[in-house]
Amino acid sequence: MNAHANERVGISALFADAIAAALRSARESDGAVDPTVGRAMRVVGYDDDFSRLARSSGPLTLRVEPVPGWRSIRFDRESRTITLPPAVELDLGSTGKAFAADLAAASAHRAMRGGAVLVAEDSAVPADSDGEVIALWGGAVATSSTTVRRWTRGSIELHHIIDPATGLPARGPWRTATVVAGSCVDANTAATAAIVLGEGALSWLARAGLPARLVSTSGEVTRVNDWPAPVVTHA
Repeated sequence: MNAHANERVGISALFADAIAAALRSARESDGAVDPTVGRAMRVVGYDDDFSRLARSSGPLTLRVEPVPGWRSIRFDRESRTITLPPAVELDLGSTGKAFAADLAAASAHRAMRGGAVLVAEDSAVPADSDGEVIALWGGAVATSSTTVRRWTRGSIELHHIIDPATGLPARGPWRTATVVAGSCVDANTAATAAIVLGEGALSWLARAGLPARLVSTSGEVTRVNDWPAPVVTHA
């Protein structure tokens, strides 16, 4: 699809749902989470297996270049067609796994006739880091982090969370953001948006009414909107 600029492309019902979720996330995050970051991801080098990225040492020149923006996408959900303008490359990394987790949870919930369901993605927090255990009776929790998917090109440290306003890895005060929401997509959208928005995340999360736990680059913890008290704290 990325190779067919200005062409109306038919897509499957499942992919249409994934695109709709990505566009809704962009709209609800005021563009902080944007699926048109594909080219920016490629420019910073996040277009290969992560194990190879971590070993790369080639030079890299970066420049500020805002991404095209989610509003440039022409998407018709009813006919299941999408048209991308030139230079737009879709990347559903901010919503794709969360969307899949929601589908898996819904399927398991139906199969278990309403029983408890736990769906886990890969951890965004290193196993040896400090953390909390909280009690949750529904909904979803997601963490976005700049500490795990991180690599160096030349002398430049990079990570995989792109700020759509600059087309570069987000530079802000938070190293992790964890959010509780009604679905995995909503939780992951808010967590990623918090990393991108930086200091602005506090007011944005307050308006959204989503409980969140933000950890600064210096390790200071900020809790927002009645983030649940920890049941157990790992030393």
